[in-house]
Amino acid sequence: MEKKQLRSLIAGKLSRHYGVEPRNATKNQMYHTCALVVRDLMMEKWNKTQKEIEKKHAKQVCYLSLEFLIGKSLKNNIYNLGLLDEFQCVLKGMGCDLQDLVDIEEDAALGNGGLGRLAACYMDALAAQNLPATGFSILYEYGLFKQRIIEGQQTELPDSWLDTGRSWLIPRTDEAVEVHFGGELVEHWESGHLAIEHQNYTSVTAVPHDMLISGYQSDTVNTLRLWQAKATRTLDFKLFGEGDYLRAIEEQAMAETISKILYPEDKHVEGKSLRLKQQYFFVSASIQNIINHHMRTYGRLDNLPKRVVIQINDTHPTLVIPEMMRIMMDVHGLTWEDAWDITTHTVAYTNHTIMPEALERWSEDLVKSIMPRVYQIIVEINRRFCEDLWNFYPNDWDTISKMAIIAYNEVRMANLAIAGSFSVNGVSALHSQILKDDSFKDFYHVTPAKFNNVTNGIAYRRWMGQANEGLTALVTDKIGPDFLKDPKELKNFAAFAEDEDTLTRFDKIKRDNKERLARYIKEHNGITVDPDSMFDVQAKRLHEYKRQTLNILHILRMYYELKDNPNLDVTPRTFIFGAKAAPGYYTAKQIIRLIHSVADMINNDPQVNDKLKVVFLEDYKVSIAEILMPAANLSEQISTAGREASGTGNMKFMLNGALTIGTMDGANIEICESVGEENMFIFGLRKDEVLDLQRNGYNAMYYYQQNAWLSRILNSIQNGIGRADGPQVSYQDIVHSLIIGNDYGTADPYLVLADFEDYCRVQRIAGEQFKDAKTWNQKAIINVAGAHIFAADRSVQDYNERIWHLTTLWKDKK
Repeated sequence: MEKKQLRSLIAGKLSRHYGVEPRNATKNQMYHTCALVVRDLMMEKWNKTQKEIEKKHAKQVCYLSLEFLIGKSLKNNIYNLGLLDEFQCVLKGMGCDLQDLVDIEEDAALGNGGLGRLAACYMDALAAQNLPATGFSILYEYGLFKQRIIEGQQTELPDSWLDTGRSWLIPRTDEAVEVHFGGELVEHWESGHLAIEHQNYTSVTAVPHDMLISGYQSDTVNTLRLWQAKATRTLDFKLFGEGDYLRAIEEQAMAETISKILYPEDKHVEGKSLRLKQQYFFVSASIQNIINHHMRTYGRLDNLPKRVVIQINDTHPTLVIPEMMRIMMDVHGLTWEDAWDITTHTVAYTNHTIMPEALERWSEDLVKSIMPRVYQIIVEINRRFCEDLWNFYPNDWDTISKMAIIAYNEVRMANLAIAGSFSVNGVSALHSQILKDDSFKDFYHVTPAKFNNVTNGIAYRRWMGQANEGLTALVTDKIGPDFLKDPKELKNFAAFAEDEDTLTRFDKIKRDNKERLARYIKEHNGITVDPDSMFDVQAKRLHEYKRQTLNILHILRMYYELKDNPNLDVTPRTFIFGAKAAPGYYTAKQIIRLIHSVADMINNDPQVNDKLKVVFLEDYKVSIAEILMPAANLSEQISTAGREASGTGNMKFMLNGALTIGTMDGANIEICESVGEENMFIFGLRKDEVLDLQRNGYNAMYYYQQNAWLSRILNSIQNGIGRADGPQVSYQDIVHSLIIGNDYGTADPYLVLADFEDYCRVQRIAGEQFKDAKTWNQKAIINVAGAHIFAADRSVQDYNERIWHLTTLWKDKK
């Protein structure tokens, strides 16, 4: 696009929407104007994409996920359209800076962590690969929450992201559908067939809002469809006229609660009910939309599996299976057999975790009360499924009861997802093997061909191309720009690991990124950190299995070693954490508080604070990660072996030249295969050793009693941690959970104490190696090159070859 044309588009939008000229426009007006200009440009490509799908009768993927953590959209879309230089130049001529506008935008609060970011990365890669796709989720008004740290403790506040995010949303009110909750079922016979009539239900309107998803230098623009819950009747005039104003709008308030926030607390019945309503709401709206569109196009349903594949991202969208059955039987008159055949050839399931609490189970009574017809269908699916299992496992009641969809008054969503899908995949080689060998081994024995693996991937153009412009320029200078379209080209960068010019420039780029992060930390945390120190980073959801506790125990060991010997020769470290804890997860919130207590003690101790600093980044999100990851030297991936399905943060840090310290868990194993163990820091028990230790009776108290450092550190945590002249906070609950156990389980379920000594050993090695900048940078460059296998482009190609078989819309222009 010519700069003159772009200038005209921006000026025209400003005039029509705000009645101002560029020189008089506020930054907020300029942001929304640029967003609308970009959206218009994307809409042209979107229309072209839809016409091509229609012309080719193209098969497409419908990706259902409760989360899409897409971050900020303005710069990402400008970058993908190839107009970054043009926008920067035109805006500069208008007295505005593009970065100022990027800073105005709030991250879209549509996700929590890796699950949602993965979904966003896949949507990006699908568009870049010219593969047709539609994502489906909920238009959360407030998303998860905005994290504020007050006196070291996490406080949750509403995240009003729509103030800036609304510019990217296109309402499609003409495609709204109704979702029905509660009520009763009435059965009667019609023309020899049993008909089910749903009566006295509560109706909620699902209104779609589309967000356009661009691909890097691609003609394809796909759709992320977000459903907003609205009351079918917004006001009861009779009650209002009687003066009962609150009850008059009660229906509206209850309906709109469904799309208020992501993951409402579910430790009470009301929370569980709302979560289940959210899942059914977005699934029912999405399936109605998919089937309605297919019927308008083809007028029949038997060819649905040839035109659509529905990928469910974890167990949250599993209700898609009985809801498809309901619509095909009750609305379109298909037989059970035909509806089941279509469903089980259309739906595919990605499992993201083996953690029992994440393999959702719902009370049978709750499912029945919220969606009685869907419950009825689940009961019949379970009856037929168990009948088939009886033929495969004759007289084996124990195995069948474990595999049953309904058992012990619970509906098991993972079992339903496996029974109703044609494909079940894990997200790393180790994770997929665990599914076959352990978690779902009985299912695997019945239908082994259904199970496969697709290792996760990341939108590498965003995580390096945009977030790390210096590194991108260096790689482009050395190997050319083709790697931005074909990630396999990135592996050629490894040839420059010993090139002096590359090493010098790489070192400066990393230093510049660390200085940028240091400025951010000074501005937001008031802490001065040394860019020459090792930036040791652990940024991920706060959960006990991710073992932020292990990291803290090591930090305290380093601290006490320096207190004992102030002249000890150690590599200066800046330990950086970024994490949110689920609002009702007490232990995780206590760990955040412990991190702050340790930071308060270390950062205010003049005897050590030139060698150690501890920083917690508040409200960690995509836009903060884009500053953090390019600056990291050491990437903490220290989950208990066998617990982390894959991880994607490990890939993003690696791509930006951080070396991994980690267990042989999740995608760490594939990182090791890509770059070699000599270019990362592996420690700890392997998966089989973890299982053996737990099977033979793990004694956490033994490690506490036998290891003098553990005894000292845990005693200090229990007695109280904090700055010398401030309050000392005791973390007795954390200590008890590690050595005694608590009401929730046995002591140290994630083997923090068992891995502690080996973790400290490898941390010492990492500290020593960091002193040799040249060798460290060589290893970092090898990691950058080795990250090519973790591109989301590769992941969606694997999905397409093994599961989806989509129609490519058009070939890339080279």
